Amino acid sequence: MKLDEIKEIARKQGIKAGKMKKADLVRAIQAAEGNPACFESGTADQCGQNVCLWREDCR
Repeated sequence: MKLDEIKEIARKQGIKAGKMKKADLVRAIQAAEGNPACFESGTADQCGQNVCLWREDCR
């Protein structure tokens, strides 16, 4: 997902993106949604969240 799309999702969640890096912004969105802030934490293989919005970009 492109950064502009992520910033729009963040804006809708009331998160001010500022100069946040992509991974930090995605984790802030995850936390705001009440989900584990696990994006790019190296746990993609065992997280079990196969329908996660961020799954395609996660490592």
